[in-house]
Amino acid sequence: MSLMHKKILLGIGGGIAAYKSADLVRRLKERGADVRVVMSASATQFITPLTLQAVSGHPVATELLDPTAEAGMSHIELARWADLYIVAPATANLLARFRAGMADELITTIALATAAPLVVCPAMNQQMYQHPATQDNLTVLADRGVTLWGPGVGSQACGEIGPGRMLEPLEIAELASQFFTAPLLQGQRLLLTAGPTREAIDPVRYISNHSSGKMGFALATAAAAMGAEVTLVTGPVNLPTPAGVKRIDVESAEQMLAAVMANIAEQQIFIGCAAVADYRVANPAENKLKKTNDTMQLQLVKNPDILATVAAQTPRPFTVGFAAETHNLAQYALDKLHRKQLDMIAANDVSVAGQGFNADNNALKVFTKDGCHDLPATDKLNLAKQLLNLIVNYKSKP
Repeated sequence: MSLMHKKILLGIGGGIAAYKSADLVRRLKERGADVRVVMSASATQFITPLTLQAVSGHPVATELLDPTAEAGMSHIELARWADLYIVAPATANLLARFRAGMADELITTIALATAAPLVVCPAMNQQMYQHPATQDNLTVLADRGVTLWGPGVGSQACGEIGPGRMLEPLEIAELASQFFTAPLLQGQRLLLTAGPTREAIDPVRYISNHSSGKMGFALATAAAAMGAEVTLVTGPVNLPTPAGVKRIDVESAEQMLAAVMANIAEQQIFIGCAAVADYRVANPAENKLKKTNDTMQLQLVKNPDILATVAAQTPRPFTVGFAAETHNLAQYALDKLHRKQLDMIAANDVSVAGQGFNADNNALKVFTKDGCHDLPATDKLNLAKQLLNLIVNYKSKP
């Protein structure tokens, strides 16, 4: 309930991402916030005020001069009420109007009339986002003290791929939760790995696993929201880059090790969340192998152990491993903890339906040399926050 008693005003611009706004209201309320909604005229073409009224529990404001408001000035009432004004989605049009200081409708007028911090979550086509005019608007707004959350990178409703996706409601709610608290990881540098690796058989085939990268990306999102300087080394995944995170894409375990070691210096925390392939093909074929026989034999050799390599560094960061198991979870996790000389290991049972690989939820048993902490099943972003809190608390012990 990290937003308990906080009053959040949500401004909704007229973009396709407005369909996420109802979920965003729900996520904010789950954390204890009182949420009120103001919509631009164009936003009502994407989602109805009635929907937002139902999820927020308050009438939705759309008119600059509202006869039902005190003195007919809803922009003053809402501006004074809010502790935080979040505009999501913030379209290219809205950003330009905010930059110009326009007061042409309620959503823009409140930005001028409120003393509350203003946060904008950009959402638009990737070409519109990268246009120099939009980038200049964002620069000016940031210089004025406006906080920018996002955008994410990935596939868009228009069919294009690139920067411009509005952050997911869970990400925005998490950032809002951290807004009112001193960041636990402020000034900390954190490096983590995520996703699977792919080990080539030939130019078109590879050995891999079922890791989606969701847990690692949730950790990166939560760590950045908690104030850390985050570097994310990821295998091939179909996930947008979390806000404020430096991303390095790799394919193989050897490439992942090289990227980790090139960035490990001066890191305070390392989390090995990637599902790194244990073996690779000894001699990948230069050309596509043809199906000429009924059987094929591949000689496999061990991949480098990234986690053990980091743990062996002197000095080394606080080192956290992951163990995905299907049985004997505690036994195998504790063996890995001691054998690799880790500070902490988070183990999850991937045989349980609805958690682990490719799922949105997970549960962890977190082991240290001092004992075990159970983190019950929940969404991966919330779980990531809990794990990071454990890391901070354990790391600060004398």
